[in-house]
Amino acid sequence: MAEKIKNSRVFLNPFSKDNPVIVQVLGICSVLAVTAKLAPAMVMGISVIAVLAFSNVIISLLRNTIPTNIRIIVQLVVVAGLVVMVSQLLAAYAYEVSVQLSVFIGLIITNCILMGRLEAFALGNKPWPSFLDGVGNGIGYAVILVIVAFFRELLGSGTLLGYQVVPDSFYELGYVNNGLMILPPMALIVVACIIWVHRSINKDLQEQ
Repeated sequence: MAEKIKNSRVFLNPFSKDNPVIVQVLGICSVLAVTAKLAPAMVMGISVIAVLAFSNVIISLLRNTIPTNIRIIVQLVVVAGLVVMVSQLLAAYAYEVSVQLSVFIGLIITNCILMGRLEAFALGNKPWPSFLDGVGNGIGYAVILVIVAFFRELLGSGTLLGYQVVPDSFYELGYVNNGLMILPPMALIVVACIIWVHRSINKDLQEQ
């Protein structure tokens, strides 16, 4: 019973109270880079979930055989191999999104969230909790990406997933898309707003 509760916390905490982006402030670079549109943000989120979950499991399985002095190298090799697989799958089945993401899929290798979870969790825990930790942190990261991209695409382009959602009648009445929303600095501002709302709700995080 205690183990189930622990596993549920490992999985659920990254959604809110231990979110890697808005609490730990990790992975901000990709939030800036891929959230001008919703589709690339969703694909990036799914990619990070997959890479983080399986790299956590692999490192957990190998944790007792990896020499301490080369553990970072081993972790990078595992993550790089998974990222190459994800990149090839995207190029084969979602080529347009793959082109939009460009080098940013490759930069998953250097994402602080991945290296942080591998070091802080996978090296000291069994495969199943490590898998839950990877999925939980990946989802926590992906949710923030999707929220930021939703507002940036909606307010900056008047579209969602490439489909126009702001009616033509609004434009005829004088509505204008906010071009600032698709510029990288606005991603930081939107994230800052999310952090403000999140900490207003979670009073225990205000002193951190």
